[in-house]
Amino acid sequence: MARPIPLRKRLLVRLLITSVLIASCSVAATAWLAVETTTRAIQEEQGQVLTEDMDILRQLSGYAATHRDWSGVGKTVRALSDRTGRRIALTAPDRTPIADSETRSTALPPRAAAAVDPLHTDTFTEPGAQRTGIDPRAVGPYRLPRAERERVRLLAEKRRACFANNGVDTSITQLPSGRSVLTDEEGTVDGGQVPTPCADGVLNTPTATEEKALDELNTYAGDCLDRAGVKLPVLLGATVDLTDRSMPTSYLGLKGTSGRDITADQEKQAQDCVDRAQRQQLEPYVAPAAELFLGRGDSAVPHFDMSAANKAKVTGVAGLVLALTVAVTVLVATRLVRPLRALTHAAQQPPEQHVRVPVTTQDETGILAVAFNDLTERRERMEAQRKAMVADIAHELRTPLTNIRGWLEVTRDGVVDPDPELLASLHDEAVVLQRVIDDLQDLAAADAGTLRLHREPVRADELLEQVVAAHRVAAEAAGVRLHTAADGSKGSHGSDGTPWLDADPVRMRQALGNLVSNALRHTPADGTITLSSRRHDDEVVLEVADTGSGIAPEDLPSVFERFWRAEKSRSRRTGGSGLGLSIVRQLVTAHGGTVTVTSEPGTGSVFTLRLPDAR
Repeated sequence: MARPIPLRKRLLVRLLITSVLIASCSVAATAWLAVETTTRAIQEEQGQVLTEDMDILRQLSGYAATHRDWSGVGKTVRALSDRTGRRIALTAPDRTPIADSETRSTALPPRAAAAVDPLHTDTFTEPGAQRTGIDPRAVGPYRLPRAERERVRLLAEKRRACFANNGVDTSITQLPSGRSVLTDEEGTVDGGQVPTPCADGVLNTPTATEEKALDELNTYAGDCLDRAGVKLPVLLGATVDLTDRSMPTSYLGLKGTSGRDITADQEKQAQDCVDRAQRQQLEPYVAPAAELFLGRGDSAVPHFDMSAANKAKVTGVAGLVLALTVAVTVLVATRLVRPLRALTHAAQQPPEQHVRVPVTTQDETGILAVAFNDLTERRERMEAQRKAMVADIAHELRTPLTNIRGWLEVTRDGVVDPDPELLASLHDEAVVLQRVIDDLQDLAAADAGTLRLHREPVRADELLEQVVAAHRVAAEAAGVRLHTAADGSKGSHGSDGTPWLDADPVRMRQALGNLVSNALRHTPADGTITLSSRRHDDEVVLEVADTGSGIAPEDLPSVFERFWRAEKSRSRRTGGSGLGLSIVRQLVTAHGGTVTVTSEPGTGSVFTLRLPDAR
């Protein structure tokens, strides 16, 4: 009797424990999510950290200043969101979405946190925009190509060396446009004052790109300055300090239309004209204005304490979820365990009963039940085959042994003299007995995987000729024509189209010999047995075809079974032991091949061997 399964190891208990753990984790996660969501909502209502907001605005304003549109801003938005833990969304002024760090379609906050417009930025987002309101990273046509950047950098290095020779320490800084300038430790351009030997003006002379951009700026500002009563100098760029993108009016060197210095009011009007011209010039090079929406942040989370009523609700919901989980688990597990118990009970029955289990489901348990029933059927068939094989072996051995014993007894009693004819008869019986034992030994070695093969390159046509030569006398005695038909011609290995095998020649002659012997027994006089070989794809095909009586269709599946005979009335001596075709199948399988048979009653049979090509 099988020992009972401990309670802790039963499938039902394990499923129940697993479900309770899952439910507990689910309830805890739900409660945590509720508290976290409430805390985040409180934090959003209280506002976000100003420095973090300004940093996000500065990053996005810089993107807009250096790109003509927002098409690739999604990656920047996601990176900022990952770094700050904030939801960041950009929309057009009409709330058309541009980019959003949230993958789900969630509602935006009621108000935008800021407007992202590099041409109208605030005074704190980016240093350098304090007066004009233009992001200094918006350089547009003032961006220097590589050759000009390199030339200006060399001029800056030369000027830095001049400063050093005059006792002024500076460093080279590259502006967003690519222009190199000198700054001191405090960030002042040109170290605050330029030593006289270094005041050559070469470094600040506009390049060809800058001259072209400044000429364009002159064009944009011309009409406005005329209306303000201010005339342009001959070359605006010659008097503009290119190290300062804000370009204050004091650097413009403007004069009134009368030739006198402009008034303070004219100066203000002129500055407004230049500011508008700058925005008009830079507008094609920057992204259009957008609205920025910010969600929750990662600053300190306010403590959230549930009330007694909320705790009671959470506890009640958790208890309900646990109860439902336990009930569903018990129901499902019981249905799952029932067929498993039936399988266990059937497997514990004595083997001779061959118990089967009903298949009630189509799931994994049902598949297991089907497999168990198939295994039971195979075991039943194997048991029947084993009993039949034992009976056949006993019969096969009893027949020659009975003959030998009978003749020896009559000889011992003096009834028959031990003449040469009697000894020859006894020898024939011993040969039959030895043949049966040898066949059984070959089958046992094949079943155990110990059948030894001595492989070597073998020509298919030569193999067939050797088999025909060994059976030619028996064929002539039976009046049967025996011949071969092989592809290729004589030649060295690989020098012609002849198929080659990597096989044990002795075992292959044994397999083909069994097929020829079987064909001779079933082929009448004047019949034909043909042995052929050919190459097909990566295989060598050997065929033994006869014009004998053939095999009935219902008998074809049993041809290669042990001790099977198509004619049950045939004697063991004339009909063989019934092991020859089984040995053929085992030998071919040991060589990595297959054997099949096709037959039509009254026409003949064809046994086909497919073996790997030696190539």
